[in-house]
Parts: sequence; structure tokens; C-alpha cells
Amino acid sequence: MSEMMKNTALFALVAALILITGFYQSWNSAIFILNMGLISAVMAIGVNLQWGFAGLFNVGIMGFVALGGLAVVLIAEVPTPGAWTSGGVGVIMALILGAMTIVAATVLNKMIQPGRSRTLIMLAILIGGFFLFRAVFDPAVSGIEKINPAAQGNIGGLGLPVLLAWPAGGLLAAGAAWLIGKTALGLRSDYLAIATLGIAEIIIAVMKNEDWLARGVKNVIGLPRPLPNEIDLQNDPGFVESAASLGLDPVTASTLYVKLGYSVLFTVVLLVLLWMAQMALKSPWGRMMRAIRDNEVAARAMGKDVTKRHLQIFVLGSAICGVAGAMMTTLDGQLTPGTYQPLRFTFLIWVMVIVGGSGNNFGAVLGAMLIWFLWVQVEPMGLFFMELITSGMADDSDLKKHLIDSAAHMRLLTMGVILLLVLRFSPRGLIPEK
Repeated sequence: MSEMMKNTALFALVAALILITGFYQSWNSAIFILNMGLISAVMAIGVNLQWGFAGLFNVGIMGFVALGGLAVVLIAEVPTPGAWTSGGVGVIMALILGAMTIVAATVLNKMIQPGRSRTLIMLAILIGGFFLFRAVFDPAVSGIEKINPAAQGNIGGLGLPVLLAWPAGGLLAAGAAWLIGKTALGLRSDYLAIATLGIAEIIIAVMKNEDWLARGVKNVIGLPRPLPNEIDLQNDPGFVESAASLGLDPVTASTLYVKLGYSVLFTVVLLVLLWMAQMALKSPWGRMMRAIRDNEVAARAMGKDVTKRHLQIFVLGSAICGVAGAMMTTLDGQLTPGTYQPLRFTFLIWVMVIVGGSGNNFGAVLGAMLIWFLWVQVEPMGLFFMELITSGMADDSDLKKHLIDSAAHMRLLTMGVILLLVLRFSPRGLIPEK
């Protein structure tokens, strides 16, 4: 079997699994798996750029995805009435003061000769700048959070179309990645992993605790969406008539219509990013990145600025993860910072890239679709299997109860087994790098 046929067969298998879900469970479940698989595929492309192209071990994927979700709130949500007059301007001023403090400390650190005087000046600037920042920031935040705290209490957004939040999410994640990369990319790979993991946790902690920004753990719900609301469709006589002609009730038809609309949008984004990633892979820039990945010492000897190139691809990969985060928040219609967990938004994405094939963009997409399908379906499949093998046991059997309860852990077990099998029998993934 040729390589093209094998790869086509693998994608056809994933498509068949989704179709089987639609026929034997429900089409709502099948399209949900498809949509989240498409979003996961976008994340996997971003990670594949960093790891597959450049060998950068980023364990802070969760943080960049969360920043993409935050962008949806800041761009698409309507402004909170009175928030800017109550404290919005003060927050902006405080952030500018904080940035000026850091810039001043950096510049003076380079200008002044090392010694006791430089240490004292630096301490004075940093401590004074901190207290000045808090003096402006705290009253401003307090004013914003007092505005209808039960339903708002945050600054709101710009009220722009929600689709603009997707590239904005990429820009926000790219900005954070640039700041992180300027300080962390000089570290060794294991230290880079620790740094990115810690910074991702800091981003989530800020989102959880800064209520003025996005309501913290109280969540932002009812975010604008690019597609009609299901209730509006159900009240549209024309739509109800069209649904009836297809033999569907209005509730099911409206849900499928909206979910399929998201599928089209997500597919367009994925195809555009996949095409761009493929063009980058085949370009001289892509060949240079892989040469740096394979032998940094030789690349430096040839005059390549390795740190600069690493920063470029770190920013690009993080931006793509930010776009995926904005897409997911748009699909959910809400921002819930408490749901961003390393298991789901870091470990699982890495499994997708490794299983699909590190360094191969099509492999990353295949791995994302396959692993997400298994992540959703393994638990009900495990429950069915446990009920089947315990069907002959007494209802009050402790062993039967234990086996059925253990089905909830089938996800983690399955992911671990799949990862071990792939690393043992196909260490380069299902679709290896050429």
C-alpha cells in the first residue's frame, strides 16, 4: 500500500468513526466530536510548529488557549455601562505606569555600571513603581467590580463582531509568547518546559482572580456568536417548514444547523492554517528551522541566529493556539477559567501530536481528530464493556460495583496505553515526517 493510500485510509477511518457515532448515537454527538476535533487540530498544528519544526518543548499550551478565550470577552462582549468612567481609564493608566517602571529599570540597568549604587537605584525604581502602580490600579479595579457584581462587575469588551476575536486571540497569545520567549528561550529545553508550564498557571490564576477583567471564577456567559440562536430559528416559520420537509423537529433541526455552521467555519480556519503551515514547511525558512532543530551547533556555525528563529516559531505556534482558544470559547458561548486544566489543554494536545506524527502537519490533524474521538467515546464504551463482563454477577457484588465505577478512569488509561503503543511500534507517529 502506498503512503498516500495509507494516509487516506487513516483519515477515512476517523470519518467513519464519526459517522458511526451519528448513526448509532446521535448526530448532535457526532457533530460535537467533529467541531472539537477541528479545534483540537488547530491547537495540534500550533504545537507541531513549535516541536515538530523547531524542537521547542512548550508545556504552557493551556495558557495561550486561555488567552484566546479571554480575547473573545474583550473583543465581542458589549462594554459594561459605567465601567470606563468608574475605573477603566485608571486601569489603563496603571498598566502604562507598570510598563514604564519595567522599561526604566531595564534601561538604567544597562546604563549604570554594576555596583551598590545601581542596586539601590534599581530597588528604588521597582519598589516605588510598584506602590505607584497599586495606588492607581486598586481604586480603579474596585470601582469596576462594584458595578452590578451579580451579573457584571467587569470592564466588558468592545462590542465588535465575534469573528474578529479569533485573530485578536492569536495576537494576544502571540504578544504573551513574545514576552515569554524573550526571557525563556535562552534556557535549556527542560528549563523552558518548566518556565512555560509555570507561566501558563500564572495566566490562569490571573484570569481566575482578576474579576474586573473577565469576572474571574464567576464566568462570562451569553457571549455573542457568529450564528443564529437556536430559539430564534425555532420561532422562524420558514425554518420550521424547511425542517419539517426533512422530517426533523424544529429543536433538533436548529441544533444541527448551528453546529454544522460552526463546522464550516472551523474547517475553513483549519484548512487555511494547514495550507500556510505546509507552505512554511516546504519553504527555505522551514528547511532552516528543521536544520536548527536537528543540530543547533552546526546551524550557529553557519551564522544562523538560533534564538531569533526560535522566538519566531514560538510566537507563531502560540498565536495558532490562541486562535483555537478563541474558537472554542465562541463555540461554548461562555468563558470559564476554572475549566482550563493542563490534562485537557496541554497533555492531550501533546498526545495528539505524538500519535499523529511529530513534524507532519497532516499527522497532527489526524492525531487530533482520532484522539479527541477516543477521549469522548472511551468512557461510554468502557462502561458498556464493564456492564457486559459483569452481567453474570450478582447486583450486590462488590467486584461488579468496583469494575463499573472504574469505567470513569478509562480515558486516562486508554490515552496512556495508546501513547505507549505508538512510541513502541511507531515512534514517528501514524503519519511520520518525510
